[in-house]
Amino acid sequence: MSRPRCWRFWPVALPVLLGACEQAEILQDRFRDLTPHETYQAQLADAGLAETALGKDWTLAGESALEDATTIALPFQETGHITPERPSAVGYRISIPRGRKLTFEVSLDSSEDTRLFIDLFRVPANEEEDPFRPVFSSDSVSRTFTHEPWRGGDFVLRVQPELLRGGNYRVTLREEAQLGFPVEGRSMGSIQSFFGASRDGGRRVHHGVDVFAPRGTPVLSATDGRVRRVRETPRGGKVVWVREPVHEASLYYAHLDSQHVSNGEMVERGDTIGFVGNTGNARTTPPHLHFGLYRRGPIDPLPFLSQPRRELPELTADLAMLGVRVRPMNDGIRLRASPGRRGEIMRELDPGTRLRVLGASGDWFRVRLPDGSDGFVAARLMERIEVEVTAEGGGRG
Repeated sequence: MSRPRCWRFWPVALPVLLGACEQAEILQDRFRDLTPHETYQAQLADAGLAETALGKDWTLAGESALEDATTIALPFQETGHITPERPSAVGYRISIPRGRKLTFEVSLDSSEDTRLFIDLFRVPANEEEDPFRPVFSSDSVSRTFTHEPWRGGDFVLRVQPELLRGGNYRVTLREEAQLGFPVEGRSMGSIQSFFGASRDGGRRVHHGVDVFAPRGTPVLSATDGRVRRVRETPRGGKVVWVREPVHEASLYYAHLDSQHVSNGEMVERGDTIGFVGNTGNARTTPPHLHFGLYRRGPIDPLPFLSQPRRELPELTADLAMLGVRVRPMNDGIRLRASPGRRGEIMRELDPGTRLRVLGASGDWFRVRLPDGSDGFVAARLMERIEVEVTAEGGGRG
């Protein structure tokens, strides 16, 4: 089945075209294979377990993790505990800009052999009517997974163990530029001419970015792919074209002093494909690489090269508190929808509110309230609830 041609029209039609692309993807989903999570659901139904109270709770937990996923900023890491006796799932809502890729690691420390279902969904534009679309699924853990969307957007990562299984889990999510920087030893600060700049007195525009560097500096392949053309042209001088197979995009390297690859050669990200020069129509300018990105037309490569700058927050919350009941130390402590002071305030907690710690991220606890709702509190403002002695002489935590 050929891909919908959604990117060849003018930008004024972009919202309509994005909707058309999304509808085409939803249609294609009808013919895809079941995910491991969906296969397991079918197995529960075949075994007569799907309609039991436990089976219904498991299905509901998975649905709730999608609908009520915690909105997080990347990079992010959480360590948490899932109790085997109570079906649970966690969901993280992430915004991935165009040009970035998501990498995530999920691990589970369990005393039993456990299947852990890991699913990444694209959030539809119309959440009320259209389904969340699975774009990645696995039931393997202790691996690093990568998803490189061509279109930016919102996604939800869901983590859920099989029935009657649990343990301590860790989820780490990061975002990276989809492309490596194409000039050795250089960075974004070396770019001095940008996509869309006027050329030839306004008769054309610049379809790429120019990275300035000394003559002879190695030019690196920004991605894995196949060399499609090595040639010399009046405008680009000595050029190399590399075809990237994942998104069927073409990468263009121009004004090279010399080329270091041949037609048909396979290259990996970071391989030297040539050297910086000023051949072609750049003879009167200092040496630089003209770098272009094409997929059904020219695309601004800048978002695909720009690396995020935020560092992964240090985990300082006490992991010994996982699964423990705690309470606020004083009045006015705020329950937030996501970890961090920028998280939406859900309510202020009374000092006597009993909370169970489900997870830890940075210096925040994910907690569950008596009414079953979840939120985040500052870990340093919580204290453990000691065992209370009942009138019958028993204890409860």
